[in-house]
Amino acid sequence: MPGLDLAQRFYERAVRPLLDGTPHAAALLGPGSEVLGLDDDVSPDHDFGPRVQLFLPPGTAPPDLSGLPGQVEVTTAAAYFRARLGADPAAGMTLTDWLVSPTQVLATLAAGAVFHDPDGELARRRAALSWYPRDIWRYALAAGWLRVAQEEAFPSRAGAAGDDLGSRVVTARLVRELMRLAFLIERRWAPYAKWLGTAFTRLDLAAQAGPPLAEALAATGWRDREDALVRAASVLAAATNDLGLAPGVDPAPRPYFTRDIRVLGGDRFVTALTSAVEDAEVRALLGRLGGRRGGPIGTLPGTIDQAVDSTEVLTDPERCRRAAAVLGLPADPGVAR
Repeated sequence: MPGLDLAQRFYERAVRPLLDGTPHAAALLGPGSEVLGLDDDVSPDHDFGPRVQLFLPPGTAPPDLSGLPGQVEVTTAAAYFRARLGADPAAGMTLTDWLVSPTQVLATLAAGAVFHDPDGELARRRAALSWYPRDIWRYALAAGWLRVAQEEAFPSRAGAAGDDLGSRVVTARLVRELMRLAFLIERRWAPYAKWLGTAFTRLDLAAQAGPPLAEALAATGWRDREDALVRAASVLAAATNDLGLAPGVDPAPRPYFTRDIRVLGGDRFVTALTSAVEDAEVRALLGRLGGRRGGPIGTLPGTIDQAVDSTEVLTDPERCRRAAAVLGLPADPGVAR
């Protein structure tokens, strides 16, 4: 039985009858493959079974739920979201809140299932986390394209130098960055690595970008990798233009300076997107970060999961908040150091 169905039955048949009119909301959110709808026959080998979260109003005495054949987490909505994000979205998400919140965590809060929410406590918070504000979205997209721009010539450069293994490794890195860009373009929170490919296949862009990305990974020669990568990048470049977040940029591949290498030229999207930012706080962040060697391309670390690739950081809200300075943000006064 899918985990979300199991959780709903557990709540309705075992938990709810014991609440005796206690005001509450109930859901299954947060960590777990079943929350993303990606559990399968292998899932019961870890952390799988009947479980539910009960969200009580502050000051409400918790009911006696001992002896139930499953897990019941009892908390308040504000406390639960603070524990997962380090912030309560019902109070509004600041620039720092957004940039230090990993997409893999946001995905688990926006997904899952809500079984009972009479006062809308969960709905308000989940709606607040539906997607980035427009200029933060521009910033995250620009940072994603910068990650592509920084390495897009390397598969060909390494391959031409005789380093086939190095060419393959950087190709795989670029494939992941382009996949993550597809999530940003489609306003979908990217999950953690285990489910990135599965969730990617569910995106609309996967039909066009997926085949050349797979070709890039399977290619035995660097020229074929280069060709597949620029075809995939061009699909995502055109889709970025279609968002209307910045003036359109030619999505066709081009030579890498005077070298016999073809790239998309992701830096052009960095410039276009950051130049279109209007929000004063985001513009101030761009100003603090500055440009590369004084040029128009910003030095954008991006969001926490664009700048950091450690599970030990990305699954720990306090560590994410401690990384605010790495992202060019003011230190979070609410985090112990």
